[in-house]
Amino acid sequence: MKNITIAAVALGMTATSVFAAAHSPAPMVEAMDQSVENGIVSADMIVAGENGWMVVHRTDETMKPGPVVGYAPLRAGENTDVAAILQEEVAAGDMLMLMVHSEAGGVSTGIFEYTLGAVEDGPIKIDDKLVMKTITAQ
Repeated sequence: MKNITIAAVALGMTATSVFAAAHSPAPMVEAMDQSVENGIVSADMIVAGENGWMVVHRTDETMKPGPVVGYAPLRAGENTDVAAILQEEVAAGDMLMLMVHSEAGGVSTGIFEYTLGAVEDGPIKIDDKLVMKTITAQ
């Protein structure tokens, strides 16, 4: 009887974990073209599977992530009105890629350590696709 009870509890915990994972919102970035005159770029909502960063990369028509021009911390789950202070001039018409990066792989927790192409605090990929949204500065 004891073994049956333990098995039932284990099965229930597994089923609950699978149900929760299946119904968790998928990682994503929701943002629109916006003015950056105030030196800030914002995402309306970001869903992150773990603590990490919204990283603002320069990009262009090739849609490849370029240099980092800003970042902001993210909590695991839904984050609303995420704002990053731009660390260099961004002109109207410039394309920006708002991308979800991990907090993993770095030396220090809570310190953004990524440099282009590095693994520390690197980009999150789902099915080999970056979790990001491209916008145009107005």
